[in-house]
Amino acid sequence: MTLDLNVTGMDAVVVGGDARAAGQVAALLAGGATVTVLAPEVTAAIDDLAARGLVTWIPRAVRPGDLAPYDLVLKGRPSEEPGERILGIGSVTLVGGGPGDPGLVTVAGRAAIEAADVIVTDRLAPLAALGWARPDVEVIDVAKIPGGRSTSQDEINRLLVEHAKSGRHVVRFKGGDNFVFGRGSEELLACLDAGIEARVVPGVTSAIAAPALAGIPVTHRGLTQGFTVVSGHVPPGHADSTLDYAALARSGTTIVVLMGVRTLGAICTALAEAGLDEGTPAAVVADGTMPSQRVVRATLATIDDAASAAGLGAPAVAVIGAVADVPGLGVPGEGGADA
Repeated sequence: MTLDLNVTGMDAVVVGGDARAAGQVAALLAGGATVTVLAPEVTAAIDDLAARGLVTWIPRAVRPGDLAPYDLVLKGRPSEEPGERILGIGSVTLVGGGPGDPGLVTVAGRAAIEAADVIVTDRLAPLAALGWARPDVEVIDVAKIPGGRSTSQDEINRLLVEHAKSGRHVVRFKGGDNFVFGRGSEELLACLDAGIEARVVPGVTSAIAAPALAGIPVTHRGLTQGFTVVSGHVPPGHADSTLDYAALARSGTTIVVLMGVRTLGAICTALAEAGLDEGTPAAVVADGTMPSQRVVRATLATIDDAASAAGLGAPAVAVIGAVADVPGLGVPGEGGADA
């Protein structure tokens, strides 16, 4: 399937729930279709899209008459045996897929996907880009869904090494940039320790791209001379947190929080208690770069409630600082300061 689909307003059904089907679903969504998936079981990426209300999943096999109501029917390609394995040791390429729009994958990233024997992907990679791969490529879904099914990092590392040792060229395809909270360094070390040739293709990080497409620059002359990107995976005061929120509050930089939907309230409270003005502009950008992108703007004191009231969920990027309210740069139709 190509990525340049004009299916706006069409009702489409994808029959099948594997990783290739996930790529078809992503391409249809990007093209503006309303998508239903018909399959007894689906990959974690499709399960996640369904949980977020972006697709409808009917968990059963096709029955007579099921396909008649749809404008477009895509039947997942039948599983094919992978091509004959190459003698010797293969390689691993860690490809950062960017924040979700396949148009933001780099030229080097696309070339790696086109040449891959195996693609190990996750739910936040731009799945429509799988359409660039060869027909005989093996696609392995190793999605990690918060509170849902998950593949351990040890298992991911094992898969990369195992397939490369069998003589295949492996692409580890993930969202954003491999080295911005992507555990890419762990995967790279696992390959190098096993004697596998490995290289990195950087990706566009959502920490910059998602705010930018919402009209929020992470720096702006006269407002801030820097930005700090932090993980909100654990809240302030948690035993695993190594962040100094008092220093962040004093830094004078834009604060960008990734993976912080559940902990945003606690983070904002910690920053306020450390002296950051509660009236500081703030914003949350959910599903950045995707057709489903949504933006809510408020203040440090109110952004968590505003985002919750708007029903924003992961994946989302929070921005705290004066740049979240630059006059004239807002996106039409987004939530405002009183959202």
